[in-house]
Amino acid sequence: GPTRSTCLVSSRAAPSWQPAYIGLGSNLADPRTQVRRAGAALGSLPAPRLVRLSPLYRSKPFGPVPQPDFVNAVAGVLTQLDSRSLLRELLALERALGRPAEHEHWGPRIIDLDLLVFGRERREEPGLTLPHGGIVERNFVLYPLCDLAPDLDVPGLGGAAELKGRLASEGLECLGDP
Repeated sequence: GPTRSTCLVSSRAAPSWQPAYIGLGSNLADPRTQVRRAGAALGSLPAPRLVRLSPLYRSKPFGPVPQPDFVNAVAGVLTQLDSRSLLRELLALERALGRPAEHEHWGPRIIDLDLLVFGRERREEPGLTLPHGGIVERNFVLYPLCDLAPDLDVPGLGGAAELKGRLASEGLECLGDP
C-alpha cells in the first residue's frame, strides 16, 4: 500500500518574541566601560536579541547619598523569556558583572540593570513593577529610551516622547554613541 509520511513538527508553539527595554547605569570603576560591558553581556542572556543600545548619558545621582555622577543608557531587546525570568536573568547578570547582592539603596553601584518596559505588560507585585515605577520622573531613563523608541507607548503612562517632553534635561549630558 501507499507509504505515509510522519509529521515531525511539534504542536507546541515557541514562546513569542517580546520587546523589552532595560535601563543600564554605573558610577564606579570607569562607568562608561561598565555600561558598555553590560550592554554587550545582554546578548548572552537566554533567547535574547539585543536590538540596540542608546547613546550614553552622564547624569547627576538620584537620591540622598553623595556619590559620583552616573553613566546611563537604555537597551532595547527582543526576548522569548517572560518578564519574571528576564528580571531573574538581569539580577544574575548584575552579580556576574560585580554588583554585590547587598548594596546601599540609592548608593553608588558598579552596574544597575532595571527592567523598564516589557511588551504591553502591566503588573505590580513584590520585586517587579511594570512599567518600572521611576520612568516618569527620571530624565536619565526617558532621554535614552526616546533615542531608541520615541514612538513607544509605555503601558498605562503614555508615549515615551510625550513623557520625555515633561522633563527638563537638567543635570543630563549626552556623551554620544556607546
